[in-house]
Amino acid sequence: MLLAMSARHRRLPRHRAWPLTSTDINECLGSYMSRVTDLRFLTGHDSGTIVLAAEWIAPNSRNYGRGIHPDTVGFRMDVHPVDATERAATRAVLRTNALPQLHEWITQALAADKTWQLTPHQQYWRLTDGRLTHRDEA
Repeated sequence: MLLAMSARHRRLPRHRAWPLTSTDINECLGSYMSRVTDLRFLTGHDSGTIVLAAEWIAPNSRNYGRGIHPDTVGFRMDVHPVDATERAATRAVLRTNALPQLHEWITQALAADKTWQLTPHQQYWRLTDGRLTHRDEA
């Protein structure tokens, strides 16, 4: 699991920055971090309005009988880069709103029935004109 990315090795253009750190996520999730199988700080193309994504990796697979390795079952999180000039404002919104929502989503997921847990789920937080929205996309 990738938990830290030094500025020297961050591989982002100077005008882009991640709005959260691994410390931010650790502080929010606490003991739930043990259920996070992958924490990624994305470096690719512009994600549009997506600033944070979480996914429940279910223990079953739909790829013609191939199983999912037990170590991959759990939560995957992606921190999307934003314009560097928006980093501080985005971070404040995510720490105040998105991270508590993420904590609650994980709490509910771990208490959910088998039907929910056997189905992959994705949660996206989008920031548009300073307004944060999120939803479960099963």
